[in-house]
Amino acid sequence: MVVVDCIEGCAVQTETVLRQALQERVRPVLFMNKVDRCILELQMEPEDMYSRFRNAMENVNVIISTYNDVLMGDVQVDPGKGTVAFGSGLHGWGFTTERFAKIYAAKMGVEKKKMMERLWGDSFFNAKKKVWTNVMQPEGCTEPLPRAFCQFIMTPINQLMKAIMNDDKDKYEKMMLTLGIVLKGDEKALLGKPLMKRTMQIWINAADTLLAMIVTQLPSPRVAQKYRVENLYEGPMDDEAANAIRSCTADGPLMMYISKMVPTPDKGRFYAFGRVFSGTVATGQKVRIQGPFYKPGGREDLNIKNIQRTVLMMGRATEQIADVPCGNTVALVGVDQYLLKSGTLTTLENAHNIADMKYSVSPVVKVAVKPKDGKDLPKLVDGLKKLSKSDPWSFAPLRRAASTSLRAVVSCTWRSA
Repeated sequence: MVVVDCIEGCAVQTETVLRQALQERVRPVLFMNKVDRCILELQMEPEDMYSRFRNAMENVNVIISTYNDVLMGDVQVDPGKGTVAFGSGLHGWGFTTERFAKIYAAKMGVEKKKMMERLWGDSFFNAKKKVWTNVMQPEGCTEPLPRAFCQFIMTPINQLMKAIMNDDKDKYEKMMLTLGIVLKGDEKALLGKPLMKRTMQIWINAADTLLAMIVTQLPSPRVAQKYRVENLYEGPMDDEAANAIRSCTADGPLMMYISKMVPTPDKGRFYAFGRVFSGTVATGQKVRIQGPFYKPGGREDLNIKNIQRTVLMMGRATEQIADVPCGNTVALVGVDQYLLKSGTLTTLENAHNIADMKYSVSPVVKVAVKPKDGKDLPKLVDGLKKLSKSDPWSFAPLRRAASTSLRAVVSCTWRSA
């Protein structure tokens, strides 16, 4: 999911992120952020907001068309197709045209898909004649018609937010009753911005909106891996491992990529976090742990060990589970001591590695460090190894100073996040 500031538009990093995503054949969806500023801070009219949103979206689509891979088909984002969400990340609310299309389609007796298309672009509803048109001011109209996106979506949002901020209790309570917004407990005592934020979260919750968009608009792992396998796997495209990744079945051979190390509460230990591309990873399972320098048929950077535990990570919380099938992410215990940052886990003897992640930024800072007291050198080395392990952008090679074997000079290079 790509997030764009609807006021500032596309930034340099927007193109960087989109280019890398498309090169790796990852289909994007768009979240247009900071809509609250358009309403409350800039006091923009709905039509002006629409123009701002459209320009930002068109700039995103220009970038997409520049780097798009033909194997993915048309991946340009379009609010009328449900691949663009609008909202406020700070306040925790957001919506897609699909959210409102469900309501208005039922009222007007039309299909939801058709209503979604009407809620974006040059689409206008003549309330007097009860007809839709693509002309803003058709014959017989004394003044321009409001755009459907503005009339049916932005105007109600605008009115509700401003009524709450202006403390127009009669108006916002009537709107909340119509929209089915029910405040509970201490929420009833809220006023001003806290009330506005909570009301919008109940009405058009950002988490629910984004989850629905991701689930309905982005391909499942089974679909995506069919065209992504060429970018994911370093070996021949017709071997058993490649076919396993392509088919993405839980009963197939295990192919898993460890992308990063996450520190655990146990001092000095890490969860090995990654995605299962094929098969099922389970507690106690014996796997081949292949580091980035492993070559098929060789023994370098290869360890065959049992997985101690499989852990589901939910934000800061963790939950131990028996096994995890392909298409999911999981954290493993007992693997961190055999990998520095990343690697491949498999049950196939002849499997090549899954390709390492590519980063779009280069190292920008390089610092040579050494301990004040030579006796602390082992602690420094251990600390730098942990830094290098936990931060994907860091790289800490070691080299000894020419003057003494006790004072090693450690060069540490890391990428700015």
